[in-house]
Amino acid sequence: MAEQKNRIKTAVAGCGAISEIYLKNMIEKFDNLEVAACCARHIESAKKRAGQFGICACTYEEILKNSEIRLIVILTPVPTHYLLIRKALEAGKHVYTEKTMTAQLSEARELLKLADEKGLYLGAAPDTFLGSGLQSAKKAMEEGLIGEVTSFQIAANRNLDYQAGRFAFLRLPGSGICYDYGVYYLTAIVELLGPVKGAFAMVKNRKEFRINADRDSEEYGTEFHYPGESQVTALLEMGSGITGNLMLNGDSIERDLSVFYIYGTKGILKLANPDCFGGKVEVIPDGVHTSKRPFVPDYGLPYSENSRGLGVSEMAAAILCGGEHPANKEQAYHVLDVIETIMKSGKSGGFERVESGVLS
Repeated sequence: MAEQKNRIKTAVAGCGAISEIYLKNMIEKFDNLEVAACCARHIESAKKRAGQFGICACTYEEILKNSEIRLIVILTPVPTHYLLIRKALEAGKHVYTEKTMTAQLSEARELLKLADEKGLYLGAAPDTFLGSGLQSAKKAMEEGLIGEVTSFQIAANRNLDYQAGRFAFLRLPGSGICYDYGVYYLTAIVELLGPVKGAFAMVKNRKEFRINADRDSEEYGTEFHYPGESQVTALLEMGSGITGNLMLNGDSIERDLSVFYIYGTKGILKLANPDCFGGKVEVIPDGVHTSKRPFVPDYGLPYSENSRGLGVSEMAAAILCGGEHPANKEQAYHVLDVIETIMKSGKSGGFERVESGVLS
């Protein structure tokens, strides 16, 4: 069946848990996407998802050979991204991938060059920064509600005994807490304050061998290997000169208490967890020089619910009109560069510069 006008025929690679919300949104929420097929390492997984959403189940090679499919959304574990993206670009397909773009910056650099050579779009999650929460924060800053930004503070906790017990992909390379979870906060801060110039960090893994704490897992109570980082404490310097800190602790409890503040000369902005599209954004004004009380600015912006796939839709719109899209390859590359710089600083014990900038 030929692609409908003003819609991009799309396929999904990877039919794990995250694929359900992606497929639901891309089919029901975004009318510029025509989802035609899905594939998975195990064909039975693809058939199950295909049956759920009324699309075709096939192999990745079949998707690559289908000339009508123009965009592939990759939802597989990070270590598989590089090869799948490269094959798709070589086949002339636009690509949007779950975070991070690749497990290694050198691989991402190669893919950016290939996409440019082919004249193809390449983008990556997270796209949560496009939701009502962070966009409301951005608008509040643009309106000067907190004055000139002076610093920021980020802190988040998780229980990796449970999380990595429940999701085995978190035990793979490129899936430590900074890559898998810190990426949301780093993407948010880049969206709000621009590119990162450098980092000074301490990085460690408190327990390389952990006991599965997911009671619903068949492996509950058994030991597993976790090679990634579980704790990150970093001082970040932005290109603008603003500094702030990032603290991630995967050796805490499962209740995720997100701390995300941006400090300014006229007030403080309290943000919600950037892993979500919505959430309350609160402005805390200067209590010394004004009688104003903390308030929640309401701009009536869309996408407060789980809108994963929004980045894909924005890419499709750009493909159709030949324009730019926000969850682009340059931003994804820069955020991955920041993460690798944090890891490098953790090893060297010194301040390390981020070589890339956001070129959108």
